Amino acid sequence: MNQEIERKFLVASESWRAVADAGRICRQGYILSGMGGVTVRVRQIGGQGYVTFKGPARGISRAELEYEIPVADAEYMLDHFCAGHLISKVRYHVVYHGFVWEVDEFSGVNQGLVVAEIELEREDQAFDVPEWIGAEVSHERRYTNAALATHPFTAW
Repeated sequence: MNQEIERKFLVASESWRAVADAGRICRQGYILSGMGGVTVRVRQIGGQGYVTFKGPARGISRAELEYEIPVADAEYMLDHFCAGHLISKVRYHVVYHGFVWEVDEFSGVNQGLVVAEIELEREDQAFDVPEWIGAEVSHERRYTNAALATHPFTAW
């Protein structure tokens, strides 16, 4: 089983743009699940579709199973099965001191929010923090994409 260990931060400046890739448009939504703490995400990023199952968070770790699906299926699920607002963002990759940071610049109902995530192999793994990183929000549920789908950033 895959384990996702991720830390999330607000982005404090625009200097990351100088070293980022071109970015990919991402659209994602969430299918409500009655099982405590399990999140089912559908994502279309570029010309690919995915369905992801995430277990309850324990600190900054959680079980994660992700499967590529036909993009047409992802589009259908996003349009017909997902609850709340769809998440619209551009995802950029920035390599910094041997790690790949994912920077998400949100649009739509989450316009103005920019966060950066780093995936780790261990919860206690050390890494260098770029100068453009701001406050850590790993433990603040409202910054999860699932929460942003029901309580958008522009409504805070």
